[in-house]
Amino acid sequence: MKTTIIVALLFLATNFLVAQNTNNRNKEFNNIEEAMKKPELVYKLDLSNQNIDLEGVDWSKFINIEYLNLKNDHLKKIPKGITKLTSLKVIDLSGNDFDMLPSDFIKLTKLEEVYLNDEKNMNLPKTLNILAKLPNLKSLHLENDKLRALPSEILNFKNLENLYLANNELEAIPQIKPLNHLKYLDLKSNNIRPELQDMKQLNFGFKINF
Repeated sequence: MKTTIIVALLFLATNFLVAQNTNNRNKEFNNIEEAMKKPELVYKLDLSNQNIDLEGVDWSKFINIEYLNLKNDHLKKIPKGITKLTSLKVIDLSGNDFDMLPSDFIKLTKLEEVYLNDEKNMNLPKTLNILAKLPNLKSLHLENDKLRALPSEILNFKNLENLYLANNELEAIPQIKPLNHLKYLDLKSNNIRPELQDMKQLNFGFKINF
């Protein structure tokens, strides 16, 4: 009888812990002070559209964070501390004022998706060289960046599957066939002529959206 009760209690405790962990993963924090109270419980942190100073944040305490949004935060440089977020999978750095990523950005080896939309000052070739060293990067967003052409550094990516180039100034389909793993290319709202858009019927090896 006692054994049955103990097993039942262990089962309930396990289910409680699983449910608690699920709740933590689904909760999104929007305030850095609140997030710093229990940083180990933070999986999603959205600090977008906030004019805040991030240099004093001890990012090393966010050991479980998987999603970070710093969109439209007027950042002139990316805080180096975020390269300590070794569990990070998605980061949105869109709409800021920095010119390039820190060199140790390559330490974010679990990154799968990066947003760099609305970047007017970014040195794209240098940025791409850094991002190309991320082994698990699958999706890259370069939308509304006033791009007229893609730098050749884009060909350095080994595992990229999705490339978003909507709302730029491209006049031709980028020559990116060497990206062997590419599955989807978004070229919506560019300056590509209709006759070139008809080429999407050809076998590029990936889907193109105009």
